[in-house]
Amino acid sequence: MSANAPQPTTTTWNIDPVHTTTEFKVRHMMITNVKGHFKPVSGVITVDEADISRSHVEASIDAASIDTREPDRDAHLRSAEFLDVEKFPTLTFTSTRVTRAGQANLEVQGDLTIHGVTRKVTFLVEGPTAPGKDPWGNLRIGLSASTKINRKDFGLTWNAALETGGILVGDEVTITLDVEAVQA
Repeated sequence: MSANAPQPTTTTWNIDPVHTTTEFKVRHMMITNVKGHFKPVSGVITVDEADISRSHVEASIDAASIDTREPDRDAHLRSAEFLDVEKFPTLTFTSTRVTRAGQANLEVQGDLTIHGVTRKVTFLVEGPTAPGKDPWGNLRIGLSASTKINRKDFGLTWNAALETGGILVGDEVTITLDVEAVQA
């Protein structure tokens, strides 16, 4: 390879499930938010520095891994009334468009599939960070992403009326991701 040969601008990163957090929050009893998370998440991020629009993300989450720190609620969320993990074992995201949103942020639009229903969503992404070496010599990047969805758009319609008025589970769900990825 000559000294003047163009350097590759595309880098592939594997999501590190140990250092990645996938969380959500939803209004509970119209009083406060309940937070939960999923683990592990797996996937691949392809970053094209020369043309960010050619970047791509694919991720998958085990739906049965839902954890809200309340075993009975988690069992209900795994049931056919919510995620129906027996029938729909994974949550997936595949990007369809990546664009700059300011100097250091991105908007990543794509197809989110929950409960067998796919809808377009847009994540606002902070990062990715500049690559850094871990103690074992691997290059790593990090990013944070968030979006809001309406759970009913994904067929998650179960609810209960409260005696005092209102409903048990809010419709709007905020999803946040803190991702660490290792160069492939």
